[in-house]
Amino acid sequence: MGSPSSWRTVDIVVAAAIAVAFGVVFWAWNAVWAATGPIFAALPVAQYLLYGVWLLPAVLGALVVRKPGAALFTEVVAASVSALLGSQWGLDTLVSGAIQGAAAEAVFAVFRYRSWTVATAALAGTAAAVGAWLHDMPLYFPELGLAGWTPFLVFMAVSGAVIAGIGAWCLTRALASSGALGAFPAGRPHA
Repeated sequence: MGSPSSWRTVDIVVAAAIAVAFGVVFWAWNAVWAATGPIFAALPVAQYLLYGVWLLPAVLGALVVRKPGAALFTEVVAASVSALLGSQWGLDTLVSGAIQGAAAEAVFAVFRYRSWTVATAALAGTAAAVGAWLHDMPLYFPELGLAGWTPFLVFMAVSGAVIAGIGAWCLTRALASSGALGAFPAGRPHA
């Protein structure tokens, strides 16, 4: 038996399955993002309330697998699938995924991979959003400067906390209740 931080085959398979599923979700979400732009024409920054969907696999992967590297692995593989399916952001999708996954990973690492509460999940989702914000703003909105970027941070952080954090925590609980996570600590009572 390996150390508690060693990945088992089932950990790799399930993290990859989550990632591939979300890579397909990303492909669809990219189209939703493009289609909803006109809805937010009066306040374009409000569209960033939808951003958390792109951050969800990092938090979900970590909550399910509960091993170092799970958030980063899951987000990068999901971004890779999205890029392969034709993301409008091209190879930058991979860079973005790595930053978002690393930011969520950092939160779980700070808690030494021992805290799996809704608060930790929300914090990880928020951190992923901050990582995305640090990446996106200078690249896509360089003309706005820090003052113009700040409203984006607020909307992205809320989306990260609610959709990616709380959403992933609820999804993990639902999967555990269904018995789908029996091979994982997340699927056991009081885990």
